[in-house]
Formats: sequence, structure tokens, C-alpha cells
Amino acid sequence: MSSAIELIVASFTRLKDWQSLENLRTHRRHLAVDLKARTGFDYRSSIAQVEQDLAAIEAGLHPL
Repeated sequence: MSSAIELIVASFTRLKDWQSLENLRTHRRHLAVDLKARTGFDYRSSIAQVEQDLAAIEAGLHPL
């Protein structure tokens, strides 16, 4: 089953909407930085998910 981010990336790629993919990538990068800076709770699974999202976005940007 595809994840939600993969479906979103596939849609943006099909529409050749690279700007939306760039915006999505920027948002995920900021989120990753914010999660890595936090303390007091184990954010490793959230960070891993954001990094997987970033990989999917990068894969969608590559053909564009």
C-alpha cells in the first residue's frame, strides 16, 4: 500500500508541479530540523518518517 506522501508526490509529479514539490520538501526539511532539536521525548520514529517522506519527494523531483 502506498503511503499518503507517495500519493501526493505522484500527483504533483503527474501534474509536473515542481514548485509544490519544492514547497513540500522545504516544509519536511524544516520539520526534520525542528524534531532533531527537541529533547525530553524520543522522536526517532517521527524523524525516520520525515526522512522517508523526504526520500519520496526527492524521487518525485528527480524526473522533473
